[in-house]
Amino acid sequence: MSPPLHTDVEAFRGLLGTWTGRGRGEYPTIEPFDYDETVTFSHVGKAFLAYVQRTTSPVDGRPLHAESGFLRSPAPGRVELVLAQPTGLVEVDEGTFDGTTIRLASSAVVRTGSAVEVSEVTREVTIEGDELRYVLAMAAVGQPLTHHLAASLRRPSS
Repeated sequence: MSPPLHTDVEAFRGLLGTWTGRGRGEYPTIEPFDYDETVTFSHVGKAFLAYVQRTTSPVDGRPLHAESGFLRSPAPGRVELVLAQPTGLVEVDEGTFDGTTIRLASSAVVRTGSAVEVSEVTREVTIEGDELRYVLAMAAVGQPLTHHLAASLRRPSS
């Protein structure tokens, strides 16, 4: 039996569950690409949601990207996302949630010595029923803040 959802993250109840779908990536320094994605939001009854994301190639199923972290709400309408990527990046994002859309901007992006340089990230996530859409922009490898990813994910109806 799952513990009750903590009141500090009650506003994010609509995120809970597993979402799957297709996305498209592009950036000035790479060729455009499609990807299949699975995102899961879960909780353990504490004042955060756990976030796990995985992408694979729609052509051959090989792993492409992964990240995991935690979503918190320090005050009503405020959001914090802390996440780590196996590529050596750690991202700290802060922003707002209006009940439908989460808007985040990085307050810190830290990297290991071998990780690709990323200096800024913005994320916008919109939830409408059983559809989750997002766009992500980043400033990296000498490029200014530029669109990088967009996806539409669905959650199976209960």
